[in-house]
Amino acid sequence: MKIAIAIATAGRVQVLSEAIAYMRRQTRKPDGLYICPASDADLDPACLEGFPCPTRVVKGPRGSASQRNAILKQLSDEDIVVFFDDDFLPEPTFLAELEDLYLRHPDVVVATGHVVADGIKNAGIGYDEAMRIIDALPELPAGVLTASFSGYGCNMAVRRQVLVETGIEFDEKLPLYAWWEDVDFSRRLAPYGRIVTYNRMRGVHQGTKKGRSPGKRLGYSQVINLIYLNRKGSIGPAMTYNQILKNMVANLAGSFRPEPWVDRRGRLTGNLMALGDAIKGKVDPERILEM
Repeated sequence: MKIAIAIATAGRVQVLSEAIAYMRRQTRKPDGLYICPASDADLDPACLEGFPCPTRVVKGPRGSASQRNAILKQLSDEDIVVFFDDDFLPEPTFLAELEDLYLRHPDVVVATGHVVADGIKNAGIGYDEAMRIIDALPELPAGVLTASFSGYGCNMAVRRQVLVETGIEFDEKLPLYAWWEDVDFSRRLAPYGRIVTYNRMRGVHQGTKKGRSPGKRLGYSQVINLIYLNRKGSIGPAMTYNQILKNMVANLAGSFRPEPWVDRRGRLTGNLMALGDAIKGKVDPERILEM
């Protein structure tokens, strides 16, 4: 079985370099490493020198979905492609466990690992701290596969043959940070196999704040992307409106005492703009490109 690592990146040269350095520790080496930077300035080529498998730098339009699709178009004969965020550090046994999972369960199409710490929920986790967290992990537990609604984009593996046969790719109508593109991608793959979380594939998502969409843009996507995905049929009405309400309540409450690392007022402004557009019948995720 051949495994490719795919990373779309923007605005995080040092973070990406550190992540690639850490991936050299994998006990089961990848068969290919594909990097799609948003611009030439987003990658230090020196970080790829001596990497223990062939590496390829791919060109593609800016945006998580577009950059990931650019990588998919350049894959050769890999069986599994695992998408890592540029700030995700996989435990050294991650790829070995991934290979074992897909060999033993041919019905699994999408698999996500266990995120033991997620900096997206707080101020973020530095590289040294992320390494300490991984180094302090207990021995691997007995393997348990848990059914999941979708993969989590920071570490999401896909059986490539299904992509080849169906032509499914990421929706480029979801621009830039592409809020919930992993859910949409997973749900379109759901008819072709199981979507699971595997507890023996572990890692830390640093949740680096640099390079993320500004508050107003992200807030707009938090609402309009969900309505768009509901119209596509990727998610149901209950999930759509529960998640929108959850986002708006968090941003409204946070506007009074915002976390230093989150632009709550900007997000709330974006939320309200998106609601106004949706009421007018304008449901276009790409409008954030005009902001």
